[in-house]
Amino acid sequence: MEMEKTNQVHEGRNVKRFREMLGIKQETLAYELGDGWTQKKISQLEAKESIEKDILEQVSKILNISSEAIQRFNEESAINIISSTFHDNASGVNYKCEMTFNPIEKLLESHEENKKLYERLLEAEKSKVEYLEKLLNVK
Repeated sequence: MEMEKTNQVHEGRNVKRFREMLGIKQETLAYELGDGWTQKKISQLEAKESIEKDILEQVSKILNISSEAIQRFNEESAINIISSTFHDNASGVNYKCEMTFNPIEKLLESHEENKKLYERLLEAEKSKVEYLEKLLNVK
């Protein structure tokens, strides 16, 4: 009897995806996690299929993403959902969009999201500067 292949979530790969989407380098994440963390250790963490709960909680706080999002995100499932939604709803020429779209609201939402992202990136850059200053003061 052949076992069915399950869509196993790879938590380390998800950490990497979210980290990269946020523009955060492995070195910065290592610095934020504290003593004992290095870029190499982050690389090893991102290679793990399953991450220890306490570490996952720390990483999720730094990335400002829920640990559940990291634990549950499955790219293959997301692609399948998007694909099936597209194929189920698209009917060639007769495609009908039932959603209302206000471009000004979308622009404002986008502006707010960009502002929040910019603020997070600015904080990450500040932490990098602090880290470099700390290194300079040690030597």
